[in-house]
Amino acid sequence: MIGNPWILLLAGTLLVGVIMFALWLLGLRNHNFSYVDIGWSGNFAVLGVFYAALAPGDVTRRWLIAAMFSVHGLRLGWHLATRIIGEPEEGRYVQLRKDWGASGNVNLKFLGFFEFQALLNAFLTLPLLVACFNPAPQLHPLEIAGLVIFAIGLIGESAADAQLAAFKRNPANKGGVCEAGLWRYSRHPNYFFEWVIWIGYAVLALASPHGWIALAMPALMLHFLINVTGLKATEEQALRTKGERYRRYQARTSGFIPWIPKRIEQ
Repeated sequence: MIGNPWILLLAGTLLVGVIMFALWLLGLRNHNFSYVDIGWSGNFAVLGVFYAALAPGDVTRRWLIAAMFSVHGLRLGWHLATRIIGEPEEGRYVQLRKDWGASGNVNLKFLGFFEFQALLNAFLTLPLLVACFNPAPQLHPLEIAGLVIFAIGLIGESAADAQLAAFKRNPANKGGVCEAGLWRYSRHPNYFFEWVIWIGYAVLALASPHGWIALAMPALMLHFLINVTGLKATEEQALRTKGERYRRYQARTSGFIPWIPKRIEQ
């Protein structure tokens, strides 16, 4: 057991930093830096097990939370791996190569990008770390509420990913815009339900001492999902590849929160 949360946080940060460095080397060899997405997701599972094994809190709570992070991280990591491994580099990272390549040192910039994701992994798992130090022997109602919110988010994200994957498997849909299921009500239901998962983590952590710090996590995740690596980059890539079809989809469909589509006059 490690009784100092700062030491455990530092050890976890170093662990995921090493994982990201290994993935950067793999991406360098294969000329495909999309592997960062697999590492980003899988690292949450790694940190979940790492903290649960070494923190001194109640054992039931530790392994319940580790299971939540593991199911979440491994499901998303596997989903991304099936889209990345053996495929060309994802369009967002191709564009980053172009944007960063003009000033040189593009590989080192990607190394910094990979390691920044590792730092985010460690920071965003603070709700897990805080809860793993909680010695209370019974689950608090806030923890049960957080678990329910987490389950809603996980089911919604899994459904959105499955609907998009089914759409892409149909050759007739090549180059088209998915409006099946949840995608009719949101252009990014997968990102929305990912955010719901992080709300669940924050609510769960509120039951532990110093759990209030977890409130920053869904706010930070929302910023990254909308403004950094999520909606913004994905929509820019969709407009480059789908053009007017995607613009019409944008005009009638909510950008994030699922909502009834607008009726657009032809």
